[in-house]
Amino acid sequence: MSHADTHEVPHTEPLSLIAVSDQLASAVAHAAQAVVAVHAREKLASTGVHWRDGLIVTTDATVRREQNITVTIPDGRRVAATLVGRDASSDLAVLRVEAGVSFGSAAVGDPATLRPGHLVMAVARLDDSGPRVSFGAVSAIGGAWRTWKGGEYTRRIQSGFALYPGFGGSPLVDAAGRVHGINSGGLSQQLATTIPADTVERVVSQLVATGYVPRGWLGAALQAVRVGESAKVAAQGREGGLLIIGTADGGPAATSGLLVGDIVLALDGTAVHEPHDVLDVLQHMPPGRAVSFDLLRGGVFVRVIVTIGERPGGNDGQRTRREARRGAR
Repeated sequence: MSHADTHEVPHTEPLSLIAVSDQLASAVAHAAQAVVAVHAREKLASTGVHWRDGLIVTTDATVRREQNITVTIPDGRRVAATLVGRDASSDLAVLRVEAGVSFGSAAVGDPATLRPGHLVMAVARLDDSGPRVSFGAVSAIGGAWRTWKGGEYTRRIQSGFALYPGFGGSPLVDAAGRVHGINSGGLSQQLATTIPADTVERVVSQLVATGYVPRGWLGAALQAVRVGESAKVAAQGREGGLLIIGTADGGPAATSGLLVGDIVLALDGTAVHEPHDVLDVLQHMPPGRAVSFDLLRGGVFVRVIVTIGERPGGNDGQRTRREARRGAR
């Protein structure tokens, strides 16, 4: 065997790894055509995605000001953008770039096709120096869930890559360059969590239409309680419910006749045991909908019709400075 033969590069596995590496680099380049840097806070930029029709999607927590926003687009230009709307509950905000600015939009994939083990990336842009990447694999896929902020997502997607500072709002990109959602740093302390693309599309459409996401509002503070043995007959056999411990002045609960001390047993026939059960019902009801409340009032079964209101401020009236800053990347 010659000396040259001993240094011959094998032509099997290393070449396949090079091919995979080249494919991932191509996927990044493709996705990066729709990725922008969002300048909506002091010092560090965050990331956004050109979703469609001049609309930029980023995370709500990284938008610290609502005026004088600019974005750096893929060709390095820095252009003006205006805030279309924001939704703290889902951690999404939508911006619109000025008319006449043209560049690539996201190739949106189907997040339902993702499986644990699929190679994925977060593609970010912080300035005019080009895209930045964090690489890993899908760690977990789950069903529909509600965030600690109250937003409802169609599925849980968590990945094992790091969301570095500025990566909030970055797209979750697969090996073909498709965008399956928007990465948020404020939904989990352990893993990068992605807002699924179908949820993003729903929220974007609502924000474009109204500037906020309309959500049903009851205006009552609730606490889980057990129903005593003597009241179970009146409670139609139910063992627990939700005690009303406070109502908002002028809110739907108060104006519809709900009283502090009432025990809520069911809404439209659906039993409720924890406060989030009420949120589950209200989440899918438009403001103005009449809902039947089954109650125990002084040990007597009562049915009250409540007209659901709209949460004040379109969901953002309750935002606090702490919520806006928590988990921002």
